[in-house]
Amino acid sequence: MSETLSDIVAVPDRPGVSRWQAVVPGGSVAGLAALRSIIPFWHDLLPPPTAATRPGVPELTLYVEPEWRRRGIGSRLLATVRAHTAEPRLFADVAAGAPGEAFCLRHGFRHARSKRLDLLTYCDVHWAWLGEMVDAEPSGYRLIHRTGILPAMRRVEELRQSPSRTGDTVLTAAETDGDLAAYAVAVVGALSPNRARQYGPAVLPDHRGRRLGVWVNAALIQRLREVHPHVDEIETFTDEGDTHLLAVREHLGFRPSGRTRRYELALP
Repeated sequence: MSETLSDIVAVPDRPGVSRWQAVVPGGSVAGLAALRSIIPFWHDLLPPPTAATRPGVPELTLYVEPEWRRRGIGSRLLATVRAHTAEPRLFADVAAGAPGEAFCLRHGFRHARSKRLDLLTYCDVHWAWLGEMVDAEPSGYRLIHRTGILPAMRRVEELRQSPSRTGDTVLTAAETDGDLAAYAVAVVGALSPNRARQYGPAVLPDHRGRRLGVWVNAALIQRLREVHPHVDEIETFTDEGDTHLLAVREHLGFRPSGRTRRYELALP
């Protein structure tokens, strides 16, 4: 079937996310593409983000159903995405060895770095143990929770200082004397409504060595279950060389689910 027989249709979505579907005759969806700004949720006291994690850089998700591949649908979806961003580059995370790697290379992407995908499935969580971990509050620190719509600047302080409201973003933070010490963030449902994407935990330099990362991460998992009960999985990506963060996540029950490679495309 010729690629011209598919229509690329914009799909209404939440603020900050653009999505398109490739619709073929009969109304079936053969593929989809989503574009959203990268969400590192960084803080001014932490090292600045790299080019691959700087707020505002577009992150691409593109998928074509296996039976519709090699018909130009992916190329048309990518062309549509490129036409709708004014940023100088975009990034895509691709499973190592998957067909998406060949697609990226064929369309001019270059390899930027490798990461490990970890997955926490709620059926594997020992909730009583997790609750005990959250209740073991480190001396001098307290937890705060904020829920809201993804802020435009993607800075931790914007979400932390905002009043909670219904939204797709959940922040759990540790404070001491009113100052931020550590945080973790989850964003619900980019493509899958029952899965959240976690960022962090991150601990500010003066507060390390107190297990605050484990504490805020455990509290985030607990809080996410309360405000988004339809979520039953949390995914997170970690640079393969960050052994400390990988150990924190393994302690909480995250398990390796695959390796991804981040590809970068410079736009004209």
